[in-house]
Amino acid sequence: MNAQSGRAATAPGMVAITLVAGTGMAAVVATSLGLMPLYGEPQPSLEGWRTAAPDLLLGVRESLLIALPATLLAAVVGLLLAGLLLGGGPTASWVRLGCLAVLAVPHLVGATSMGQLLGDGGLAARVAAPGLNSWPPLVAGPWPIATVLELAWKESAFVALVVFASLAPGHRQRMEVAAGLGASPLQRLTRVGLPAALPAIGASSLVTLVYAIGSYEVAWLLGRTAPEPLPVLAFRLFGSIELTDRPAAAAAAVTGAVLAIGIAGPILAALPHLRSVLSLPTRTTR
Repeated sequence: MNAQSGRAATAPGMVAITLVAGTGMAAVVATSLGLMPLYGEPQPSLEGWRTAAPDLLLGVRESLLIALPATLLAAVVGLLLAGLLLGGGPTASWVRLGCLAVLAVPHLVGATSMGQLLGDGGLAARVAAPGLNSWPPLVAGPWPIATVLELAWKESAFVALVVFASLAPGHRQRMEVAAGLGASPLQRLTRVGLPAALPAIGASSLVTLVYAIGSYEVAWLLGRTAPEPLPVLAFRLFGSIELTDRPAAAAAAVTGAVLAIGIAGPILAALPHLRSVLSLPTRTTR
């Protein structure tokens, strides 16, 4: 299947997704501008944005403080797990089973378990420091450590399986050819394995980053109460008993969507260029 026929085959699904997502986003934008009030006549207004403005910049910072480290950690751990999967043998079978088990656990359950593990009086505190009177504030502390660890733990399994699925076809043959040409194990890893894995790592890390920016349940359970990341801020305002907070909640949701799109757009535009660069033949010197 060539590129043109592939685009034609995926066009109906893309149109449906665009219509559904676009309609929902248009409704959220209209709500933030006062055009879809819960009561009364629609009246264009920026009151929702003015109400949420003091918390939006702090929310952006908190969202990035969670999403960026979690994505980086998930990419590193996922790449290591993919290496174990590609190695084959009993170890690969156990790693594959573990990754599938991690993916089956909902984030809400994972966040609850992480709180029981890392919180004050949790399992880690009782095992690692039974004689200490205080335990580092990993849950709801000044830094979102537990939130980052939970997201990285869950998403590393996703990254590992995506990278494994991308590299598995032909991986053994590529390594055998590189070894036959005299490449050392380190050269095979850095000059064959990593370049081949970069597109899959980039794509899966982008999915992880966008999900971490838009996810609220983990940060809501494990994060500090202030400042709030954008999804938690939007969720709190949306559930407020004050109906006038609904436009402010929509403003926070729009800000989160713009942040995710602003990060994902340039990366998606750069991925084809990255593939073309990686596909160029490398010169060899005698």
